Amino acid sequence: MTSGRDMAGQAAKIGAARAGAPGIEAAEARAAESKAPGIGVSGTGASEIGASGIEVNPVAGHIGAEISGVDLAGDLDDAVVAGIRAAVLRWKVVFFRGQRLDHAGHVAFARRFGEPVVLGKRGSASPPDFPEVETTADRLELGGKFGMGHDEWLQRRRHTLLRGWHCDHGARIDPPAATILRAETVPPYGGDTTWSNLAAAYAGLSGPVREFVAGLRAEHRLGVGYQPRPGDDSYVRHLLDHQVASVHPLVRVHPETGERVLFVNGYYLEQIADISRPESAAILDMLLEQATRPEYTVRFRWEPGSVAFWDNRATIHLAPSDNAHLGFPRTMHRVMLAGDVPAGVDGKPSEPIIGTEVGRW
Repeated sequence: MTSGRDMAGQAAKIGAARAGAPGIEAAEARAAESKAPGIGVSGTGASEIGASGIEVNPVAGHIGAEISGVDLAGDLDDAVVAGIRAAVLRWKVVFFRGQRLDHAGHVAFARRFGEPVVLGKRGSASPPDFPEVETTADRLELGGKFGMGHDEWLQRRRHTLLRGWHCDHGARIDPPAATILRAETVPPYGGDTTWSNLAAAYAGLSGPVREFVAGLRAEHRLGVGYQPRPGDDSYVRHLLDHQVASVHPLVRVHPETGERVLFVNGYYLEQIADISRPESAAILDMLLEQATRPEYTVRFRWEPGSVAFWDNRATIHLAPSDNAHLGFPRTMHRVMLAGDVPAGVDGKPSEPIIGTEVGRW
């Protein structure tokens, strides 16, 4: 039986070659792809993972796959866990439907892949007995805490088309490695989530641009995308009192696959280091447009019992903004897995600026 380490190594060769990482030829990647359990795609468009009976069905050209034939609430053997891990590394986000996870099952499933993050603060909607689980309905409370409705709060955070794209907790020195999001109640229509593959986006840049951006670093800061209200704004005061910021490489090397990842987002990214603001703005706009090109994205229609599991180191995602006016409830629960400190192509790690320490939430 192929070990999980072997499967991740084979997945790394495939992903690194596709992302244009040096030292791995396309032919070697194709050879690894044909041998890796759960990686090779059959003529039917579904790929089997070992003898476990689960299938990985890609749903878009660069990102996203649905996994079927597995009960996430069950006692998963090591081969199944290794197969899911390999699929996440290859496809960046995987989807499961018809699952019957409760909070305890959600946390237990997450623990098979890493250490769940325990947040220091959550809202009233999150389950008090499961500190690893954050209920997204908590965010509906945030605007009211600062004297504005939820719609206004969202609009001020997403006042341009690209501002909503983000990785989870990207201003931290150690952003989460992965996120597992579970749908409890969803609207009958609307409310989809979209993800983008940042390794594919980097590979899609021209060679000279790849070489140029690989040597840059940038400041990521909580709340930088927020557009303040006129006059006194209590949310601005909150951000100033609770600053979180780090300097990350603009291109990070994925710690498991070796891929080069265009480490950009619309919500936290403030300024490229050592260049002027006009130059920085032009470069970041170009890179964000590259990162969110439709061919690098996948959009998922949620159902009750759906689960999305994504690599937070290699993706950004866009939460829905088309359902708030409909009045339908949307209750989601997430568990994040602890991550490492990003490192650039030169091996230099990210550096904290304020309000963030490794492992301290």
